[in-house]
Amino acid sequence: MLGSADLVAFVPTRDPAKARTFYEQTIGLKFVSEDPFAVVFDANGVTVRIANVSSVKGFRPAPYTVLGWQVPSAEKAVQALIKKGVKFERFEGMDQDHLAIWSSPSGARVAWFKDPDGNTLSITEA
Repeated sequence: MLGSADLVAFVPTRDPAKARTFYEQTIGLKFVSEDPFAVVFDANGVTVRIANVSSVKGFRPAPYTVLGWQVPSAEKAVQALIKKGVKFERFEGMDQDHLAIWSSPSGARVAWFKDPDGNTLSITEA
C-alpha cells in the first residue's frame, strides 16, 4: 500500500528561522513553503518537513541519526560542508579519518554532523 506512496521525512526544530537558514543556505535544500507548523523543503524529490516543536516541553533531539544523504564522495561532501561552517562529529571508539569519516565494515564511508537543534544528520558514500 505505502510502497508506491511518496515519502515525507520529518525533523524537529525549536527554532524554525534558524532551521530554515541551515537547511536552505548551509546544506542546500530547495525551500518549498513555511507555516506556523513547519518549514518544508524538497530534497531531490523527497519532502522534508522541519516540524516546529517549540511548544513541546522537555524536547531533546534523538541521540541517533534522524536524516541522511547518500553521496558519491564522502570526502567531497564533507569538505564542501566544512566550507559552509559545518562541524563533523567524532565518536570515541570509531576509527574516523582526518575529516571525521568512518569506514564501516561494509565499505560504506559515513560522516555525521548536527543541525542547529542538535539533530544528528549524516552523509554516506556506499
